[in-house]
Amino acid sequence: MNMMQLSERILVNKDWATVLFVLAIAIIAINKSIFSVRFNEFVKLGYSDKYNKVYKETNNLLNWFTISMFIIQLISFSFFILLLLSFFNYTKTGNYITYIQIVTFLFVFVLSKFLIEKIVGTAIDSESVVDQFNLIKTNYRAFLGFILLPVNIVLYYNAVPIKEVFYVILGVFLLYNVFTYYFLVKTYQKMILGKLFYFILYLCTLEIAPYYFMYYWVTKN
Repeated sequence: MNMMQLSERILVNKDWATVLFVLAIAIIAINKSIFSVRFNEFVKLGYSDKYNKVYKETNNLLNWFTISMFIIQLISFSFFILLLLSFFNYTKTGNYITYIQIVTFLFVFVLSKFLIEKIVGTAIDSESVVDQFNLIKTNYRAFLGFILLPVNIVLYYNAVPIKEVFYVILGVFLLYNVFTYYFLVKTYQKMILGKLFYFILYLCTLEIAPYYFMYYWVTKN
């Protein structure tokens, strides 16, 4: 008679993730209801820059719509990083402590980068242009976070990670950033040519270096 061996079944509590996903969807639903015209233009950012042209005033950085979509971006990007770290066996998808650390790190990183860019913009007498840069980058990355949200939901509740999906998303993210900078250069090419040295310095110190150090820190720790 064969002996039956019992093994403990490990259950991962994903309630906290479900709450965050529902919260993100609720924010999107509220925005669609209250800011219907703006929301409809926002979802076209993937193929049209009309949204950037209509809502180009820098005070839109502190608008409720922009702030709420930034929250969606923060939730979405943090989940993707958590999934990515889980895929490479650095953590588990149900580890809410790691998720809190990722959210905190992203928030501090974005806020610090924003404040430094404001200081640099003031120093080189281009504060209004830097604010425009920040607004457009915020819009495009909020859109990317919005698109990434349903992908995160599918990946999070999928028991078997799909390797190709992670690489495709990373590739899209890189291409999307290249597209964003292309749009910025095209829009402000006259100003950039007039201050080419400062623009190259800005790219190297505030756009390339922070992401390199973030990658280095994650891979080494």
